[in-house]
Amino acid sequence: MTTIRRFCCSDLLRFTSVNLDHLTETFNMSFYMTYLARWPDYFHVAEGPGKQIMGYIMGKVEGQGESWHGHVTAVTVAPEYRRQQLAKKLMNLLEDISDKIDKAYFVDLFVRASNTPAIKMYEKLGYVIYRRVLRYYSGEEDGLDMRKALSRDVEKKSIIPLKRPVTPDELEYD
Repeated sequence: MTTIRRFCCSDLLRFTSVNLDHLTETFNMSFYMTYLARWPDYFHVAEGPGKQIMGYIMGKVEGQGESWHGHVTAVTVAPEYRRQQLAKKLMNLLEDISDKIDKAYFVDLFVRASNTPAIKMYEKLGYVIYRRVLRYYSGEEDGLDMRKALSRDVEKKSIIPLKRPVTPDELEYD
């Protein structure tokens, strides 16, 4: 049985095996601690029998006005637990928090342009490619900014794709 619960500090010492996937972005401890302190509602772990960490999601809420949105910073599931809909459950949780609690207009995420399985999964979850970000990953690989409109964005303005790619310098950060 899988339990989805809030991430806690002790999980930082137990989730290394989940981060070993070459497509998973890893960060330093202070980065994870900042997210845990600032956006605890957006940081969850899927835990299996024996307290084994199966996957996690880490995100935040940011922006202003109609750009107020939930952001998926990282979502990953250990290879041995994939194809069990864990990523979908974690994504749905973050979307619900963004929509119902923080009243965001949309949820966004960045994915490597070469990560076809992830792109297809996000599309099945209702995400669309909003824009391509040139050389987003380590100045080498393009990233795709994918978005899903939430209930507050009645006209779905937040997901109208841009007609041209952008550079990382053109991105808005909070």
